[in-house]
Amino acid sequence: MDRNTITGIVLIFLIFIGFSLYNNSRLNKGYEHAIAVADSFYAKGQLENARAEYINALRYKANQPDAVAKINDLNQKLGLSVAVEDSSSTSEQKNQAEAQPAGAVPAVTTDFGIFTSAATGDNEFITLENNKIELKIALRGGRVYSARVKDYVTHDSLPLILFSGDSTVFGFNFFTNDNRAVQTNNLYFKTQGSQTLYDATAEAKSVVLRLEADNDRYIEYKYTLAPDKYMVDFDVNFKSMDGVIASNQNSLTFDWKMYVPQKEKGRQNEENYATIKYKYYQDEVDQLKLNSKKDVEQADIPTKLSWVAFQDQFFSAVIMSNEFFLNGSVSSARTEASLKYIKYYTAELGVPYNPAAANTMSMKLYYGPNSITVLRKEGNDLEKIVFLGRNIIEWINRFMIIPVFNWLEKYVGSYGLIILILTILIKIVLFPLTFKSYQSTAKMQVLKPLVDELGKKYPKQEDALKKQQATMDLYKRAGVNPMGGCLPMLLQMPILFAMFRFFPVSIELRQEPFLWATDLSTYDSILNLPFTIPLYGSHVSLFTILMTVSTLLTMKMQGSSPGSDQPGMKLMMYMMPVMFMFILNNFSSGLTYYYFLANVLTYFQNVLSKRFINADAVLATLEENKKKPVKKSRWQQTLEEAARRRGINPPKK
Repeated sequence: MDRNTITGIVLIFLIFIGFSLYNNSRLNKGYEHAIAVADSFYAKGQLENARAEYINALRYKANQPDAVAKINDLNQKLGLSVAVEDSSSTSEQKNQAEAQPAGAVPAVTTDFGIFTSAATGDNEFITLENNKIELKIALRGGRVYSARVKDYVTHDSLPLILFSGDSTVFGFNFFTNDNRAVQTNNLYFKTQGSQTLYDATAEAKSVVLRLEADNDRYIEYKYTLAPDKYMVDFDVNFKSMDGVIASNQNSLTFDWKMYVPQKEKGRQNEENYATIKYKYYQDEVDQLKLNSKKDVEQADIPTKLSWVAFQDQFFSAVIMSNEFFLNGSVSSARTEASLKYIKYYTAELGVPYNPAAANTMSMKLYYGPNSITVLRKEGNDLEKIVFLGRNIIEWINRFMIIPVFNWLEKYVGSYGLIILILTILIKIVLFPLTFKSYQSTAKMQVLKPLVDELGKKYPKQEDALKKQQATMDLYKRAGVNPMGGCLPMLLQMPILFAMFRFFPVSIELRQEPFLWATDLSTYDSILNLPFTIPLYGSHVSLFTILMTVSTLLTMKMQGSSPGSDQPGMKLMMYMMPVMFMFILNNFSSGLTYYYFLANVLTYFQNVLSKRFINADAVLATLEENKKKPVKKSRWQQTLEEAARRRGINPPKK
């Protein structure tokens, strides 16, 4: 290695060490500051605030024993049942809540004061359903215990349950006037009716539950479901609670947690598109990072929110305020691959509360598909739950791809044919723009023997600049733009990226078969392997293979471009399709099917374009222009001037 290389390696090493030290210092300071704030809250007796800050400290240093111990101690004092565990905890310990029988009555470890009578009871269930969804509402916590979407099933034809089980948390946390911590999720509500089944198929129905204190004081939940709706109205009424809830509280914490079960065949793909989204009040929609490799992704939102969505690949559970939430804290945790769950979601939302007045909070709950058509009808930018990319990629999907796709759905029954027609339409639209570029590529193929001759004329490495200048002069005299062949790819890239975003989240393709693919929304498999190949998987996707082969054939037909005849560059060009074969083997078969069709159409477009190229005419133009003096461009003059400074004479004309 020369001195410059060694210097570069040393500098990179020093930068890496410096960044590591800086990052560690930043994390240490953040952790110490959060602990100091938490200790201050703890000393003042503000236990909820102290707990929140101890949890915040773990963002900087995960699994710190002191912080974990403090959180667990506060959980006991606040009457919380969830313990914070370190990374060595087993999956069995992390999911103990699910092992409890559905009707089990938890041991009462806290004096609930005025709510003591609600601390025990029978966990009965009430069903609220219409033709779209079926909700099981538990008296314990007054919460939605499970939600089934009727029009859909899982990949193995089981009922599609968005969530289910005692592990779900859904309720308010607050302190009473006598400083007792109350969690409505752990208390027993009473039904205000004798029915256990409410059918809202024909008309709207409501389920009313009350968490009673005493002397006509209670918290009332009212769930209202209308026909043909995935949205449930959720109204909470605090009746005469001004003497019960601590008078210094101007907000309550709404606690929502749930495990998301696996519903699709491709777990990896489903994990990649499962996240939490939230909408800032009267502002944009944001989300936790998609396809994160972290065990836990979280965000603290200090500003007002309109809604929070626990999103899976094709379905979501959403809570929406008719006014706003004051703030929020959300987290998404990965689960072990051996479990039947994809993610564990949590949300703590601040709800405005006035202790001196009657409080009725109006919210909505959405349990249904991530269908842009359905979500758009509900308003409040809910359709942005479906992530279609950013900037120009999102615009292409929303204003071009989706309208055409929806229009084709009305007339074509097969989604495989819809993708074929859509691909042809895209190629037709782009063809006038790319035709001249295809011609430029074809002309360069005609000139390739002459370019090869220049390579023989300037074989030495030190003559590389002369060879480049002579090649550019050759193209210019023949009237060929060497960069023109790049234009088709540049024009197609936004479309390719738009399709990359569109197909994996398009619920219309879910469980739709085509040819050998049983589900266009996930991978197709013609062979299941008895072993797993790293990055590739344990199956063979035929559409992915066809995509790769067609890409290689198209590249071979287009031939080499300037610089691509170098061994390293040529190897890289042919390795890229193979790399994509590994990457896309687990992706939506609709996506790889589209890429395959696009390659086939590109191949025939090249064939058609070459028919319009007369090789003799191109060579005749070259010979004619050789007789004329060529005016040097500023770029060429700059290159020649640089060459002279280095002692290199430009090639003679």
